[in-house]
Amino acid sequence: MDRETFHNCCSLVKMPRQIKQQHCSSHFIEYIEKEIPYTKFFKNYLIPNHPCMFSKRFTEDWNCRKNWVTDEGKPNFQRLLHEFDDTPVPVANCNAKEYNSNPKQIMPFKEFIQYWREYIQNGHSSPKGCLYLKDWHMHRNFTDHNNYKTPIYFSSDWLNEYWDTIEVDDYRFVYMGPKGSWTPFHADVFRSYSWSANICGRKKWLLYPPGQEEFFRDCHGNLAYDVTAPVLQDKGLYAQFEEACQPLEIIQEAGEIIFVPSGWHHQVYNLEDTISINHNWLNGCNLDIMWEFLQNELSSVQREIEEWRDTMDTWHQHCQVIMKSCTGIDYGEFASFLKTIANNRISYLNSCPRNADHYQGHLAESLLALGPHHAAFDLQRVLYIFESMLNNEDFKRLDLTDLSFKPEELLQVIRDAIRIIV
Repeated sequence: MDRETFHNCCSLVKMPRQIKQQHCSSHFIEYIEKEIPYTKFFKNYLIPNHPCMFSKRFTEDWNCRKNWVTDEGKPNFQRLLHEFDDTPVPVANCNAKEYNSNPKQIMPFKEFIQYWREYIQNGHSSPKGCLYLKDWHMHRNFTDHNNYKTPIYFSSDWLNEYWDTIEVDDYRFVYMGPKGSWTPFHADVFRSYSWSANICGRKKWLLYPPGQEEFFRDCHGNLAYDVTAPVLQDKGLYAQFEEACQPLEIIQEAGEIIFVPSGWHHQVYNLEDTISINHNWLNGCNLDIMWEFLQNELSSVQREIEEWRDTMDTWHQHCQVIMKSCTGIDYGEFASFLKTIANNRISYLNSCPRNADHYQGHLAESLLALGPHHAAFDLQRVLYIFESMLNNEDFKRLDLTDLSFKPEELLQVIRDAIRIIV
């Protein structure tokens, strides 16, 4: 990020989200044929939270595009088996519904490939149903395979930066599914961004901008499982369905990468036998959306167990526990998440420029590529959200001695670091 972009974005740090998103409901998607400056992607897509599609040029040098795909553009089962063989993988049954998703089982990779081959030979059908290998943490388990490289446009990735740091989880996935496999209507974890690259095959995406999902709730408040299902025509059950806009319908070809903005609900179909790589990610541009999502999730939990508020001394702590079990994070861990992101950028800024050559590793490469002004923007966003948290009544009720740091002291360190750049 250059100095001009940094100063232009400073005014956006505290801008209400609805102002930034007023142009986001247009029903078109911009196509990026060749490389553009990072600052253009930042200003035209990240900040306004607008979708786009990258051409196959951006993946043509990936090893997986060469090794996982036959000359005919089909999945290279033989090469895939050689690479992954008995590896346990998560496989969903697209023909079964469990709450608002598909039930999963763990099976050896080679067993899934055998099923897939038989499924194709049987005219894309099977008595086992339509099985879909999805949410597989391939990158975490095969870090040395070097199958692909995250484009710089998606490299400011706080979500995976944090989970890599604590070595607990990650949000990098591989999907492999036959023609006809699909993913039900949903928005991504923590209302994060996502990018999805088709290694082979084609997908159809139905995308809805933030807020449209409310028209797909039934009379009980439950979100629709399939936005194309005839049951949505039942006005007694889905009273607001007719008010929904038409989806942004996108066909994604082999090699293309789609950028799905934060909070955009979507439903996705594999039109052919398809392999894709997907990352969930977030950064300073959509951090406020994650914070709003967490507040809404906590409010939902509080409403559900409101009747026990006066009978439990630890009611507020229990709400945090329940929220974490449902979403994967609570307010305390969110604070630790922000601290990790801030400390990494402060360390980077302190090393610039005299010790830049000694600042090494994957994270260091990303920070160096994006530059000190991007780090300063990140810190401004962390500062803004942290100040909001400290004024939040539910956060105030936490036992802050459980944190490994003092928030007020960290905020002062952040302010000092920003001052050096500004």
